[in-house]
Amino acid sequence: MIPVLFVAFAAVLVVSSLLVVLHRSPVSSALFLVVAFCSLAAIYLLLQAEFIGLVQVVVYAGAIMVLFLFVIMYLNLGHDVESGVTIALRRGLGWIVGAVLFAEGVLLLARGLAPGPVAPEAATPAVAGNTQQVGMLLYSRYLFPFEITSVLLLVAMIGAVVIARGRRARAAAGEPSDAEAAAPAAAPGPAGAGGPAAREGA
Repeated sequence: MIPVLFVAFAAVLVVSSLLVVLHRSPVSSALFLVVAFCSLAAIYLLLQAEFIGLVQVVVYAGAIMVLFLFVIMYLNLGHDVESGVTIALRRGLGWIVGAVLFAEGVLLLARGLAPGPVAPEAATPAVAGNTQQVGMLLYSRYLFPFEITSVLLLVAMIGAVVIARGRRARAAAGEPSDAEAAAPAAAPGPAGAGGPAAREGA
């Protein structure tokens, strides 16, 4: 029963991950990402990693996704216009990288290097519970990366809010956008059409 559930949740995870990348609407992509997080949490539960599975649901499918949806709706993002050489190049590189990763997975499965449960004779007895081991590693060996990650998330959220407020303030004041401000100024007209020569003659 467990292998069947593992294959089912893995299929849901792969399909929802593809829909996150391929869907045009940012909100729909975020919702498919929630489905992917929940499927991954179910896989953790099947692997007897209960604490990591619950953290996956509470932290990622809960708090992080609420933050993503807040930023998406605050910025009022639309879908990209899929045209031009840049889009074609990005798609081509994505398909190439995906094909390479798929080939590596097939080779690993063919050589018998697929991850699986540890053999009973090689298994070592756990000295503490699952939650206790994760907590000891997280707040001792990996404390600095953990704190840096929290700071990066906070900075990204504040930056998105500041950028959105700046754009809305410029739009309300009637100022040109960044693209319009970066555009080169129009060339001066001929002397008879009010150019510099005409103004000097006047």
